Amino acid sequence: MSEASTQPRPAHDAPLPWWALAPVAGVGGLAATLAFQPFNLWPLAFVAVALLAWATRRAGGPGAAMAVGWTFGVLFMFTSLLWQTSIMVLSYAGLSLVMSLFYAVLGAGLHLTAHHRWAPLWGAGLWTLVEWVSSVFPFGGFAWMRLGYTQLDSWLAGFYPVAGAASVTFLVALIGHLLAHWVARRSLARAAVAVVTTLVTVGVGWGGIAWSPPAEGADAVEVGWVQPGAPGGGVYGLGSARTVTFNSKAETGRLVDAVEAREWPQPDFIVWPENSTDMDLRQDATTRDAVTAAVEDAGVPILVGSIYTDEARQERQTVAVWWDGAVGPELVYAKRNLVPFGEWIPFRDFFLPLVPQLAYVGHQSVPGQTPGAFTVTLPDGNPLRVGVAICYEVIYPQTVVEAARGAEVMVVQSSNAMYQGTNQIDQQFAATRVRAAELRREILVVTTSGISGLIGPRGDYVRAPDSIGAHGVHSMPRRTHTTPAMDLAAPVEYLGAAIGVIGLVVGLASRRRLRAGGRLEGVPEQTGQ
Repeated sequence: MSEASTQPRPAHDAPLPWWALAPVAGVGGLAATLAFQPFNLWPLAFVAVALLAWATRRAGGPGAAMAVGWTFGVLFMFTSLLWQTSIMVLSYAGLSLVMSLFYAVLGAGLHLTAHHRWAPLWGAGLWTLVEWVSSVFPFGGFAWMRLGYTQLDSWLAGFYPVAGAASVTFLVALIGHLLAHWVARRSLARAAVAVVTTLVTVGVGWGGIAWSPPAEGADAVEVGWVQPGAPGGGVYGLGSARTVTFNSKAETGRLVDAVEAREWPQPDFIVWPENSTDMDLRQDATTRDAVTAAVEDAGVPILVGSIYTDEARQERQTVAVWWDGAVGPELVYAKRNLVPFGEWIPFRDFFLPLVPQLAYVGHQSVPGQTPGAFTVTLPDGNPLRVGVAICYEVIYPQTVVEAARGAEVMVVQSSNAMYQGTNQIDQQFAATRVRAAELRREILVVTTSGISGLIGPRGDYVRAPDSIGAHGVHSMPRRTHTTPAMDLAAPVEYLGAAIGVIGLVVGLASRRRLRAGGRLEGVPEQTGQ
């Protein structure tokens, strides 16, 4: 990095008070929300990044930039996570405020790196770093509103199977920062860099979209599915005890009737959603009898979403149970990624007395320890390797990748009844589409009340109506291929985060030199720009 110039910043780039910049950042936060589903105005993701980059650049210091970034985060989180009010207004406010703090830190980092010739690169790295940290901290992280989930319908979708969603975050941020870098001081060189970078991503992206994995033969599995329908709305969206189980049994009967009427092909097995039994089927005889009757009626195995409880320990697990009529519930996968304050309460002894409403969580959930894949035997005697992810797990790419390795078909069981009628359902379905695009595989999504459907290898999909009972049968090719993203997505994310760390170190070192030289006010531009 070259030495800092002694020339002050030009008037059009002079610092502004944080309160004058906050509205610009706030508009950026709203633009970010609109880039996600269900709005899907994906070009606004670039605009959101550019507005935050410009506003933090013009801030008078890291503290002011932190306030600007926090404003961006508050508008972004409080609008995009509005669905959390279905559970509890207090949890909505707490989650939104905690997540907005990450953007406050991002704002300070962007300011520290804004006046370097490599500012767009550092900015893209900082976005990747902040998204990665928020995906693992605190309490296992909350990787929900990532820029990488906004580009399913843009040319950047071609990067999903190549390097994963984190690479898309990096590229969205890079292009947005290049735009802001040009606006800050317009020059032909900066415009050329922005245009060339965008064109390169367009070329590679369209190449990735066109790429298809090698053909693996015509062998396919007919997979039935049942969306039982649920009352929806709030913590008790599944309805009274066993309602969802009886609905699942009845909808399975309707599927069987439709198969007999040749409206659908004969399924090799059927998938019920997460929480399709809301009672432990090992302990509750009525629930067990209902599932047994459904399996007998179907004449094929059913992958049941259930809960296993340990009353002595006051613990529970969310599980996928392969129920074969001949041998009963023989294979079980326990959900590994749990929703903090939704399925478990961190520091329970502290938070539960403080917020008694958290009692709705019930027994403390404990995570499973093994990947979601097991080998089953179909009614024709042929083995099949089934990969399973459960609901919240779709935002954890490594969990899905570990389930997909060696699996021939992938299914996602989900229970969103409590969020019925909100944008949460569309956001989660979009994340699942990204996972399908990364794997270049079909993923069958089965939920209690929507959105159920079959997602194609490029994120395309067919879906059932939501908020009602529904059923169907989809032909799913057996696929065992891997994509570059399955091996590279995690290293690419770490590399992007490392670039952010390097940028932050460079920015801090530059600020220290300027402070030592008495030239901190105005933060002069770097030469050679």
